[in-house]
Amino acid sequence: NQSAVVDQQKDLVTFSVTSPANQTSTVLFDVKHGLICYKPVEQESCFLRKMEQSDYDNVHSLLHESTHKQSHFQLSGNETRRQTEFLGVLADGQVDASTLEEPLQALCQDSSIHWTRRVEGPGKQRLVYFCIDICFPSNICVSVCFYYLPE
Repeated sequence: NQSAVVDQQKDLVTFSVTSPANQTSTVLFDVKHGLICYKPVEQESCFLRKMEQSDYDNVHSLLHESTHKQSHFQLSGNETRRQTEFLGVLADGQVDASTLEEPLQALCQDSSIHWTRRVEGPGKQRLVYFCIDICFPSNICVSVCFYYLPE
């Protein structure tokens, strides 16, 4: 189950993804600053990565379909395309929260913040830590899986 809140003025799309166990992860697309922030359920961590063209394409329809300045969408997962993305958490990529813009600071308050980078699958020796599924109105669902890269 997931919903999205769109704030056109600030160029933000915030997804709330609720698991069957009723736990919610948050994924914030900060289009203005070109960043995505993942805040998983019950973790004192946030994970950042720079947006790529496909990310802009995925959230573009939400940002421009909303007729009001701020709108709330309930999204269904009747996707036609599903893709899996692997993000490696960079061991030395700790981020100081004070260097981030306001929406990211608020989301990641009292959390450790790490940079991630897209990688080609988890590799044999790497432990997949957790995954978050996000479905976009364009019927594309993306499963984002995180794991720690060796130091």
